[in-house]
Amino acid sequence: MSEQQTGRLYGVGLGPGDPSLMTVRAVEVIAEADVIAYHSARHGRSIARSIAERHLRPDHIEERLVYPVTTETTDHPGGYRGAMDEFYADAAARLAAHLDAGRTVAVLAEGDPLFYGSYMHMHKRLADRYLTEVVPGVTSVSAAAARLGAPLVEGEEVLTVLPGTLPEEELTARLATTDAAAVMKLGRTFPTVRRALERSGRLADARYVERATMDAERTAPLADVDPESVPYFSMAVLPSRVDAPREESGVGEVVVVGLGPAGPLWLTPEARAELAAAQDLVGYSTYLDRVPVRPGQRRHASDNKVESVRAEFALDLARRGRRVAVVSSGDPGVFAMATAVLEAASEDPYREVPVRIVPGMTAAHAAAARAGAPLGHDYAVLSLSDRLKPWEVIAGRLRAAAAADLVLALYNPGSRSRVWQVGKARELLLEHRAPDTPVVLGRDIGGPGERVRIVRLADLDPADVDMRTILLVGSSQTRTVRRGDGTEVVWTPRRYPEG
Repeated sequence: MSEQQTGRLYGVGLGPGDPSLMTVRAVEVIAEADVIAYHSARHGRSIARSIAERHLRPDHIEERLVYPVTTETTDHPGGYRGAMDEFYADAAARLAAHLDAGRTVAVLAEGDPLFYGSYMHMHKRLADRYLTEVVPGVTSVSAAAARLGAPLVEGEEVLTVLPGTLPEEELTARLATTDAAAVMKLGRTFPTVRRALERSGRLADARYVERATMDAERTAPLADVDPESVPYFSMAVLPSRVDAPREESGVGEVVVVGLGPAGPLWLTPEARAELAAAQDLVGYSTYLDRVPVRPGQRRHASDNKVESVRAEFALDLARRGRRVAVVSSGDPGVFAMATAVLEAASEDPYREVPVRIVPGMTAAHAAAARAGAPLGHDYAVLSLSDRLKPWEVIAGRLRAAAAADLVLALYNPGSRSRVWQVGKARELLLEHRAPDTPVVLGRDIGGPGERVRIVRLADLDPADVDMRTILLVGSSQTRTVRRGDGTEVVWTPRRYPEG
C-alpha cells in the first residue's frame, strides 16, 4: 500500500488538565481524526479522554490502550520492562492496522506528547512508517508555575526537570546544583524526593503542586505536605532564585570551595551547591571570575597575595550571620586557601565560626590524567615556591624524596619573579635520577591554553615553566610508551621490584 493510501498519525498534546488549555490545533486534529486512541489504567478511566471529551463524536472509533501494569510488580517473564515492551508493541500494531486501512489516528496525551508522555512509545514504533505530526501541548511544569504565580527561571538560570524515581543520592546532587527544578512522578516517591530536598538544603524553597489546572488542584509548601496524601499527578517545584530572599540567619559559616583546575566541567556537584547557596563569595579575582554571577550574591575580589586578609574578611562576614564561600583553585587544602582560613579561624575572635572545606580536583591529578598514570605508585607533593619557606628546606625535601625514589608532583615551579628554582631542582634531582627520567609539564589543564608535554629530566628547560605549570617527575620505575595511535603516555607501575 502506498504512502498516500495510508492514514496519518497524530500525537496530540492536550495540556495539563483544564480543557480550555487545549490548543486550537489539538481541537482541529481531533475533529479530523477517524480514530481516537488514549491510554488508561485497568479501571478504564482516562484523564486524556476526559480532557478531550467535549470534542469527541459518536462516530469516532475509540482505541483504549490499557496498561497491563501500573507498578513494577508483575509476573510477566520479562519483568516490568518486558510487560511494558509487549504492551507497546501490541498497541502500536493496533494503531498500525487503522493507519494501513487509511484511517487518521489521533493519540491523546496529557501535557505535551514528547514530555514524559506515553505517546512517545507509539511515535518511536510508527513515525518512520507513516506520515506523522506531533501537536505540542502546555506541559504540567508550565501549568504548575502559573498556578504558583512564580517564575521558573530568569536570566541565565538553569531549569532541571527530574523524575522522582531517580535514586535519592542522584536527586540530592542534582537538586543541590541547579537554580530551579521540577520533580515529576511523585506519588510513592514523595518521601524520597522530600529527603533529597532536605539533604540538598532546598526544602524551605520547595513548593508542591497537585493536579494543576484540574478541579482537585492543590498547592502548598512542600515541607507541609502529608506523604500519604500525594498522588502521581503532582510535582515538586523549586522556582527561580532571582527574587528569593537570602536572609541573614544569625549563624553564619565559611565554606572553602575547591573550583578544580579550570572551568565548570571540573566542579564537583558539592562545590556547585555551595557556590549557589552562598550569600557572599570571597576570593582572588581570577578565580571569582570562574563562578557564575547570581542575583542577590555579593562578590568580594582581592589580590592573590593577601590570603590572611581574605580569610579574616570572610570570617568577619560569617560572624555577622552571612553564609560565605571562599573560592580556591584546584583543591583548597593543597597549597591553597583552606590553610589560611583555618589558621585564622583557630584564633580569637573567630574560634566559634563554623568552617567547612569542600574538596576540588587538584592540579597534580588533572595533569596526571592527561598524561596517563604517572602517579600510579607512591608519590610526594612539594611546592617550589620559597616565598613562605626557605629554599634550603625545599632542597632538603627534594633530595629526600628523590633518594626514596618517589614520583614528584611539583607545584608553583616558577613565576616572573622566581626564575632559577626549576633549574636548581633539576640539578638536585639528577643526583638521584637518570637523565631520561620522564617529566610531565602540564600547563593550564582544562583551560583554553592547555598544553601537556613529556620531556627527559635532563632536557627540562626552566623557560618552559611558569606559575600555571605543574611538573610531574617520574621515579626509576616510571615508563613512557608510544601507543598504536601515536600518542605518548606515561605510567608508573603499581608493583615495585623486590630488592
